[in-house]
Amino acid sequence: MNLLKMMSSPLQLGPVEIKNRFIVSPMVMNCCNEDGTITEKWIAYHEEKAKGGWGLIVTEDCAVDPTGRTYEYIPGLWGDYQVESHKKLTQRVHEAGAKIFAQIFHGGRQTQEWITGEPVWAPSPIPCPVKKAMPHEMTTKEVEEMVEKFGDAALRAKKAGYDGIQIHGGHGYLVTEFASSYSNKRTDKYGGNLMNRMRFPMEIVQNIKEKCGDDFPIDYKISGEEQVEGGTNIEDTKAMAMMLESAGITSLNVSVGVYESWFMQVPPSVMGHGWLTKYSSEIKQVVDIPVTTVGRINNPLVAEAIVKSGKADACYMGRASLADPHMPNKAMAGQFEDIIQCIACLQGCSGQIDAVPTKHGGCTLNPRTVMEDEWKIEEAKVKKNIVVVGAGPAGCEAAIVLAQRGHKVTVFEKENYIGGMYRIASIPPWKGEIIDFIRWQSTQMEKLGVDVQLNKEMTKEKIQEMKPDAVIVATGYHAFVPPFPGKDREFVVGANEVLMGKADINGKIAVIGGGLVGAETANHLATHGNEVTIIEMLPKVAGEEPDSMRKFLLESFDDHNVEIHVNTAVQTINEDGTITVKMEEETKDLGAFNAVVTAVGLHPNTELKDVLEDMIPEVRYVGGAYDRGNALDAIKEGYQAGLEL
Repeated sequence: MNLLKMMSSPLQLGPVEIKNRFIVSPMVMNCCNEDGTITEKWIAYHEEKAKGGWGLIVTEDCAVDPTGRTYEYIPGLWGDYQVESHKKLTQRVHEAGAKIFAQIFHGGRQTQEWITGEPVWAPSPIPCPVKKAMPHEMTTKEVEEMVEKFGDAALRAKKAGYDGIQIHGGHGYLVTEFASSYSNKRTDKYGGNLMNRMRFPMEIVQNIKEKCGDDFPIDYKISGEEQVEGGTNIEDTKAMAMMLESAGITSLNVSVGVYESWFMQVPPSVMGHGWLTKYSSEIKQVVDIPVTTVGRINNPLVAEAIVKSGKADACYMGRASLADPHMPNKAMAGQFEDIIQCIACLQGCSGQIDAVPTKHGGCTLNPRTVMEDEWKIEEAKVKKNIVVVGAGPAGCEAAIVLAQRGHKVTVFEKENYIGGMYRIASIPPWKGEIIDFIRWQSTQMEKLGVDVQLNKEMTKEKIQEMKPDAVIVATGYHAFVPPFPGKDREFVVGANEVLMGKADINGKIAVIGGGLVGAETANHLATHGNEVTIIEMLPKVAGEEPDSMRKFLLESFDDHNVEIHVNTAVQTINEDGTITVKMEEETKDLGAFNAVVTAVGLHPNTELKDVLEDMIPEVRYVGGAYDRGNALDAIKEGYQAGLEL
């Protein structure tokens, strides 16, 4: 039974036909050269998706001018010298069976001088509220010259072998800034009414058509709404869409937001699947060209439903392609259980490129993403008998890679389930899709013949008896509770006990520790009707959460009247349920509470660390048994261990 009749069917984008309706969104990976030429890493990253069956790949922001860069290591099409490196990409993507468009853009005011090397450019001298830099107001002549630069960049893309281009006219970048009265306060021919504000993007389209001809598709990315005070709404955008169609664009991709509403562009797990389809559906009513959608579409069946319902003609799936570059091939073969599904955690994608220092992008669930040029699973020259101790995400990942390479693998887990702390992490609101990944790991181990033994705690004696060739220790963390008076009272329980249903608590509850675990446990309790207070020593709660996720968490605290005390240290948990705390220089009592939940910290489980190295030829420690880290670190360490043994 073919469940993907629409998604597997071809789509015509002007003169170009794409073989199916799976489209890779542009996503900054930050792994090109500083001069805008592209690298083998960037090529291999796209080539893997082409091999995986995507019909169309749209590259990340190719700057039309050095002043338009928003990250240090993004591709460029501002110079002829860059064309040759792009040719290697398009050739390999075509050989792998996909079409590829180059997204061309200028960052406008949404960048910083330390990246561009000179003042940022914008239609008006109004700083981006996020980036803060005061922009240079472009002269009329500079605007006209920028139109030519977009056209020249598109021509370079055509010479490099791209099948078409996408103009980035959304997300608050330069083209958007001209189109919106939110950012455009000009009084020349490029400012004022909608027709004048749209003059810049319309001239860009016309310039590209003059230089590249009618046989070169022009897709246009647009924000359905800017979602800021004074920004464009869907009715404005529908009018813009009609104007752009009349200018000759081939298709429209509908996104949302600007930098001030950044959480909407890369929506966290809080936001629903396909939540932007209302905008593409509206725009489809006023144009006849193909209209595509984007926005947390991580499942091929959801994508099928969107297209079949007529809300869009195809689906852009960016982070879904990071988690599993082979999603289309698997889905069209009916192998849904083999798809790694994005959980919108934001740790490996936006989390890494926005880190300090900046890293290249990646994916928490798929460590090989943006490492395709370096990491390849090859059959082991010497097959070994390997024991993995611990079936958390790190241990399971190691077991999968080891088995793929031909080793005999046995996994021992002391609990009656796999997933470790990651399973517990799936229980608070908005985190349920983590279970999808745990189930994926379980399915792969079963298919690969990995022997998973639950309720089996591994000891030094058992390992001596088995005499494996190598051991991977993936025993995870245990909860740490500071030795303050009263921590052993019967109404004091750990966060893990609460989340796993081993402690039935209700009423007025104090959560000691406002980090990632404490904050999410508090939210879990609050959404179940309890009166919750968080006590945290640091200046803020949930500091480890990605900013866009933290925004919703804090809003949930407000909605459920969660009381938060920061810069506060617990002194004593008293017998009557009150808690004595120190706030700055003041000591006071809080409470009384029906229950107290501790979520102060995690320490690596190191019980086996000191006894194995003299017994076993090869021992590796991954995840919590190695060091403190998040799921991204743990899964990556497990993957690497699987490659190296």
